[in-house]
Order: sequence, then structure tokens, then C-alpha cells
Amino acid sequence: MLQRFILVLALVVTGCGRKETPADAGIRDQVLHFGNSSEPQDLDPHVVTGVTEHNILVALLEGLVSEDPVTLAPLPGVASSWELSEDGTVYTFHLREDARWSNDDPVTAEDFVFSYKRMLNREMGSPYGDMLYCLNGAEAYHKDKNQTTDFKNVGVRAADPHTLVLTLGSPTPHFLSLLNHFAWFPVHPGTIRAFKAETTIATGWTRPPNFVGNGPFVLTRWSSNDRIVVEKSSTYWDRENVRLNAIHFHAIGDHNAEERAFRSGQLHVTGTVPIDRLAFYAKHNPDVLRIDPYLGCYYYLINVNIEPLTDPRVRRALSMSIDREKLVRYVTKGGEDPAFHFTPPNTAGYTADAGVRFDPAGARALLADAGYPEGQGLPPIPLLYNTSDAHATVAQAVGRMWEKTLGITIELQNMEWKVYLNKTQTKQYSLARAGWIADFEDPSTFLGLWVTDAGNNRAGWSNAAYDALIRDSALTVDPEKRNAIFKKAEAILMEESPIIPLYFYRSKTLLHRAVREWHPTLLDHHPYKYVYLEAPDS
Repeated sequence: MLQRFILVLALVVTGCGRKETPADAGIRDQVLHFGNSSEPQDLDPHVVTGVTEHNILVALLEGLVSEDPVTLAPLPGVASSWELSEDGTVYTFHLREDARWSNDDPVTAEDFVFSYKRMLNREMGSPYGDMLYCLNGAEAYHKDKNQTTDFKNVGVRAADPHTLVLTLGSPTPHFLSLLNHFAWFPVHPGTIRAFKAETTIATGWTRPPNFVGNGPFVLTRWSSNDRIVVEKSSTYWDRENVRLNAIHFHAIGDHNAEERAFRSGQLHVTGTVPIDRLAFYAKHNPDVLRIDPYLGCYYYLINVNIEPLTDPRVRRALSMSIDREKLVRYVTKGGEDPAFHFTPPNTAGYTADAGVRFDPAGARALLADAGYPEGQGLPPIPLLYNTSDAHATVAQAVGRMWEKTLGITIELQNMEWKVYLNKTQTKQYSLARAGWIADFEDPSTFLGLWVTDAGNNRAGWSNAAYDALIRDSALTVDPEKRNAIFKKAEAILMEESPIIPLYFYRSKTLLHRAVREWHPTLLDHHPYKYVYLEAPDS
């Protein structure tokens, strides 16, 4: 009787206690709950471009190299080692014999040859195809409209099943860091062929259970506009050192909803922090607030082929009439720095000389010179942004500045992520909110965007002198000379103004105190194979 009473009392006490949250259960079960902003466009590494997609792909796939969790320096990945020729142009990678795909097929050098050929196939239309141009012959192959160029002329060769030789057109000091971008990740040839996806997108191969990867996790669930679940892989070569059993990527586009989810124990990590909650966390719960340097620029993209934005005077007037200092101090309030040029300062030792200035009188004069004095005759200009309270707040603030200074009207257009991507990629917009996070730490990851017909050049802008400078930079090894070339190129970019830089990012995250090995990095990368959960002391 006494034992029964004690059991009932225990049940009553347990029932009155705090209910276990997903975050609590995750600590016990090593399941990380990650706020990943929006529904990904896709999980094909040769198609996507966004941070949202990157966060998932690095769990599912691994390239030739991996990243140090603190410094992001290249570490052995699928390749256990490599050698570089004396002239700095030939890399010989030795692949691990125990590297396996999630269906237990071996990962071979031919898999990388197949993947790079797919990336460079014009029919594939990969926006990151130009990232492989450092390979000898890659640009010529990619730009060959009839694809008559033999791929054997491209600097990619499988010497044997476990030896991959990559030949560059010229020495590229940051080449190994390039390989950590998902554009360089392999795809499983058998799966791609089975789904006839060699040059076709959205064939279904990226959905579970079809996805075959070679990373530390495997894709087990994709519930649209809810979550994507990946679980620890049993075939990954370094599985013994992977401590997480699963990661749940939650698609929560509403930043306030995401913050509430964190506060109620649904998440361990958020994608960002609502502007109006930054001060609260800084004062009342600073242990969970992380504001770190982030190598990226928030900017407005201009479609230079739509009137009246075809006129660089109109574009410069828009840029010169924005008070960026006020924008970061009173609107974004997250420690961001105002951006007067596109490339963040001190990117691998480079800082631009030229930049835009806040000059309301000069902006009005430019607009008048373009035929729109005090904004007269200028039609309302639509400004597109993807769903986000922060994007809306910035757009409203900038719109008020333009209305006050230039007398023009801005029409705000809010669209969900996939629609926004389609509109900008197909250039069905006038002005659009955009952001660019470095793919690696080098000025070329920013300035290379705006080369004519570059896959991510969504402004439609073209300038022959600019193109020539970017080509020259790729052939220049001396850092001082290379930076001088970049400064000339950025001066042209700022003068022509196909973009309006607003501010340089800070990564803003709410991080549960149980999360371990989640280090601040300039690219906001956090290799999951090192991450684990451990109950905090108190």
C-alpha cells in the first residue's frame, strides 16, 4: 500500500513539473533543432545559391576538403591528402578508400569528374558555374553554346579510382577554400542518371528517400514549410566522431515566431534575432545572444534594363539619398556597419577606395539632370523583398528617405522565398532586396558577381572594362597588385551603381546554452560533425 502511494505521489509531482521541450529532449538524444529561416529552394548543390540551402547541404554532402570549426581553414575531407605542383597549378588529391555514399557505394574520383561536368554543362544553367572557371578550360567549356568543346580539355581528371587531378589555368592561392563551397560538392552519378537529372532540375532526386549523399548525415524527412530532418549517417568515413544523432532544420520565415519558438524550448539555434528583441536579450539574457562579425553585404539590387533605372544618374541618386549611418543606428540596431561600397572592409587585406556618399543635394541634382526634378515624372518604383519583418522594416525606412529626399514613391512587394528567387533570377523586378555572404574569404567572391552574364548577376549589368579587370585579377598572384585591380573595378561598380549597398552584416543568433563547438566564424559556418549538446551547469 505504501509503495502504491509513493508511486502515485511521484506521478503527481512529475505531472506538475515543467513539461519537457524539444530542446530538452534534444540534449538527451543529441538532436539539434535549428531555425533555418525559410523553405529551401531545392537541395541540388548545382542549382541553389542561398544560405538556407547551404546550411542543409553541408550536413548531407562533403567535398574534397572540409573546414576547421574555429578558423575554417581547409582540412582533409573526402581527400585524405593532396599535393600541389611547383608552379601552383596542379593539385593531386588522394581520396579515402573508406569514403562511401549513403547507399554504400564507394566515393570515387570519377564521381567528382561527373559532378564538375554537370556543373559546367550550359543546359544545367547552374548560377555557380563560373565558380569553377579557375579550372583550366572550364570557362571555354561552360560558354560553348553548342557544347562542342571536349570536356577532356577541362582540367579535371581521374588518374585512378582514388586519385583526382585538378589543373588550374593559373595559380589560385585561395583554391582549397573554394572547395568548401557546395558548388564543388559531388553528386551521386547513379542517382542523377536514374532520375534523368544530368541537365534537369526538380526531378525528385533531392527528396527523401531518393537523396544519396556522402556527408555526415542522411536526409530522412522533408515536410514542406515545416522542417527537414537529417540523421547521422552509418556510412560516413568519420562517423565515429559525429556526436549529433540528428538535426531538424525548421523553416520559420517569421523572425518573431522563430524567437518565440526559441523562448518556448522548440529550438537550440535561431537564424536571426528580431530587431525589437535585440536590446531585451542584451540586457536580460546576454548568455544566449550572439552578435558576431559576418562577411557579407546587405544591398538593393537594381534591374538596369527597366526604365527609369537604365539611367545611372537615377541609380546613383537613389544610392546617394540613403542615410546609412541613421539606418544602422536607428533601424537595424544590430551592430552593423554602414556600407558605402560593396566589398566588406579588410576582406583578405582588401578595402575599397571608392564608395557612395550620403549627399541629398547631390542626389536631387542628379535626378533633375536625368529629367526628374523633385521626382516629377518618375513613376512609382516597386521594391521586392522576401518575407521577413527585418526586410520590411528596412524597406519602409529607405522608402521614407527616398520620398523625403527625392520626392519619389516606392511600392513595397513582399513575396515568399521561392517566388522572390524566381522573380530576381528571371529579372522580373525593378528594385529588390538582396544580400551576399562570402563564399570564401577573398574580394573576388563579391566583385566577381557583376561580371557580364555571371550566374548570380541578377542586375543584368554589363561593363567591358569591369570584366577585363576581374579577368586580370584572376591572373594576378601578387596581393598588392591584385588589390589595386580590385579597387579600380569597385570604383566602376560604384559609379555605375547597378546595386545599392546598405550595410555590412553581423550574424545575430540566439544560441541555447547546451550547444557546444558552435564557434563565431566570418562566414557563419559551423561544421556539424564537431557540434554536440550538453546540459549547461545551471
